[in-house]
Amino acid sequence: MVHRESGQGSHSEVHGPHGGRLIAVQGGFVEISVFETNVPPRFHLYFFDERQQAVAAPPGAVEIETLRPDGERQTFTFRLGDGFLESTSEIPEPHDFHVALALGANAARRMYGTRFTEEGHAHEEGHGHGEHAHGGHGHAAGHGHTHGIVDPTIRTTARGLWAIKWSFVALFVTALIQLAVVMLSNSVALLTDMIHNFGDAATAIPLGVAFLFARRSPSRRFTFGFGRVEDLAGLAVVLTITASAAVAAYEAIQRLVHPQPVSHLGAIVAASIIGFLGNEAVAIFRIRVGKQIGSAALIADGYHARTDGWTSLAVLVGAVGVHFGYPMADPIAGLVITVAILGVVWGSVKTVLTRMLDGVEPELIDQVLAIAREVNGVTGVTEVRARWLGHRLRAEVNISVGPELAVNAAHEIAKEVEHQLQHHLRFLSGAIIHVDPATNAGESKHRQGPHAHDDLRTHSH
Repeated sequence: MVHRESGQGSHSEVHGPHGGRLIAVQGGFVEISVFETNVPPRFHLYFFDERQQAVAAPPGAVEIETLRPDGERQTFTFRLGDGFLESTSEIPEPHDFHVALALGANAARRMYGTRFTEEGHAHEEGHGHGEHAHGGHGHAAGHGHTHGIVDPTIRTTARGLWAIKWSFVALFVTALIQLAVVMLSNSVALLTDMIHNFGDAATAIPLGVAFLFARRSPSRRFTFGFGRVEDLAGLAVVLTITASAAVAAYEAIQRLVHPQPVSHLGAIVAASIIGFLGNEAVAIFRIRVGKQIGSAALIADGYHARTDGWTSLAVLVGAVGVHFGYPMADPIAGLVITVAILGVVWGSVKTVLTRMLDGVEPELIDQVLAIAREVNGVTGVTEVRARWLGHRLRAEVNISVGPELAVNAAHEIAKEVEHQLQHHLRFLSGAIIHVDPATNAGESKHRQGPHAHDDLRTHSH
């Protein structure tokens, strides 16, 4: 029997760290790229686990069949390369075909489909699609759980937005149930877990705020648009969660110093289990959708929710301790959960403040440099500046070209640099490309030394 799966991630043009098409398969992802740097084109296959960490190729048969618009079919087998599988035969031009990827054999054989076109498919390095290509997919391991920051792969994907919305509903309902039990039982451990779940649900707030402001066009006063509102909303979320965690810590310490009876232990246990199940449901949901859209961030959020579910069971441990005559078990469990919240918040604060101070991931700068340098006619890249405005990226790049070029020719090279940046960096909203002659390149060459004019004192710029 042959199992056929859609490979949904491929149709939304999700790309992997080598610039190839990334598709979701059973147990992880496969990146299909075309390699043709100084050699005839061949398929390269890279394999990743559910968290988009590189893994070895699976055992068993691997095969690709291409179907061209004229009906011609071609089958490709593979041999082991250095960290990838390489097709044993070359790919004829043009590269416009449907791809059927077969993994496994006999009853375990599964099929996945995607489409390559001359305009849309990605090559490795030979066409400027090297390992730096397609920001947001080449550093999956860097995605953690950050309150108040919405990853672009989620923000720009309708299914990702849908996943965030329903995750918010599930966690919010879970927290409300826990709140009711907190008021009934006086459990400080359950109070801290409730705050944690409210905090996770609150990550949808900057998304909603940014979504509203994204509809507004730039104005004469706000010429860059309103992307910074997302950063401000993220800061508000982080500050709110921090204040709530501080309140929870204070209550737990007060309960240690001035013990109070905890009642309705059965309700506390039930609320703890509900917290666990609510987080586990969100985890399964986020991981499944993350695989479908190829979002490492959403998958990472799913695993974080799974960890939060186990944290909720700390409330159960506290209730059991109270039941067996250890009343301090409840506030101690509350402190443990509070420490976990503060650990997450600390990471979130660093990320949010970095964004607000125009900080970017260093690998993004490396990507811009590598992409610009590969454009024909570019002799050097002297400066790169970039910053996030909400979930969108803006860049400024200084390139140098041959000093003998006419203005029109240099302008065409600048246009191609911007085109390649837009093509590779999915979340780039705009780029300013400054062109210098190779003999006089760099910002330092733009500065004016000491001089005087218009009866002014000697000055420099």
